[in-house]
Amino acid sequence: MTIPDDILAAKAARRIPGDVSLSYLAQSRDHSAIVGIVFLVCLTGVVMIIRLYARLFLVKKIGIDDALATLTMLIYIAFVALSIVLIDLGSGRHIEYIQYVLSMTTVRETEVLDFVAHVLYTTALFFCRLSGLAFYFRLTARAGKLHIAILTAAPFLLAAYLPQLFLLIFHCKPVTGLWPYEWLSEPITYTCLPWGLVYSVNSGLSLACDVMMFIIPAILIRQLHVSMEKKIKLSLVMFPGVFVIIISAVRVWLVIRGQWASDGSWAYNPMLCIENAEIAGTLIALSVPALKPVFGNLFSHLTEYTSSHTRSRSAGRLRSHSNPVSALGSNARDDKRLLNWSKRGHDDYEMMPSEVSVTRDANGSIVSSTVPGIKVTNEVNITRVDGRTPSLESLSRPSSRAA
Repeated sequence: MTIPDDILAAKAARRIPGDVSLSYLAQSRDHSAIVGIVFLVCLTGVVMIIRLYARLFLVKKIGIDDALATLTMLIYIAFVALSIVLIDLGSGRHIEYIQYVLSMTTVRETEVLDFVAHVLYTTALFFCRLSGLAFYFRLTARAGKLHIAILTAAPFLLAAYLPQLFLLIFHCKPVTGLWPYEWLSEPITYTCLPWGLVYSVNSGLSLACDVMMFIIPAILIRQLHVSMEKKIKLSLVMFPGVFVIIISAVRVWLVIRGQWASDGSWAYNPMLCIENAEIAGTLIALSVPALKPVFGNLFSHLTEYTSSHTRSRSAGRLRSHSNPVSALGSNARDDKRLLNWSKRGHDDYEMMPSEVSVTRDANGSIVSSTVPGIKVTNEVNITRVDGRTPSLESLSRPSSRAA
């Protein structure tokens, strides 16, 4: 193994104790960490570009969720830059490397940069989660209790963000951006909270917020009046947040390991990678539904049944049963969809709520009541009128659209 010049210089200056191996000090995982971080930000950037393209040029409508996601991306890029600088300065090397090889000026610089980076990290996740709530709010505009729950979740996110931010800012008295090591002498005497305590509390609050952001789409999909198969398929799009929860839990473990292990700095590079992955994963998870206009064919199995498919199934049921089909009742109501891929304008698509009521009038004709701008499908409940079975002709009438 080639020994870097900075280690040789520290050896020549007799700053390295004799029982510390030079090859041990030369161990590094910097390159792999930087490659992983750069890959994550590039992947997230591509997803965000596609999302904004779909919203600007296909849907032709930008929402507050898109604006917050864009703001998150800008903060994330700044966090990536600081992460790479911190790795390059040696923050993720063995603790002996930091103590014996790095100059005290460099050590103090890494402490301040770590402080700024984690303020950006916490803020990026806060805005990203607000973006997710804004997206869910748009989906559940007519969902009653869930709509209120989403409004309540926003103050909860703020209540979790402020302690995270204040713990970072006021981790020492007097206030400083430094994280003084026990072996590092400072011109000012600081009384500081343990690094691991601050990061453990922040990681725990972050994990709680990620779990909450997962529960909301779970409730959304649970309320759909569709088959279990369609719910499972929809979950593949709406549930990438599960991976974010796993990532957040791993971060808690790395923070605990970094604080209470004798060589805590060796876990710093993996922790930075996990933190970058948490922001990237949250952004990607919340952007996947917005990619439908671009990759409509890829997500076609998640859309509503087409008119022709519905008509063929209805006709098949009538041919295969000699007795009339009774009303489906409230247990099989497909007329209320909280999540619905709806066509708007010139082949523009947006994920939006829909509420449709399909009934029959006294003459046996299908009557649909819709909210303006919402697509109405021709999935209907077949009932008996005056003891007669409805004809295939009435079932095959095309669905109407609201103006």
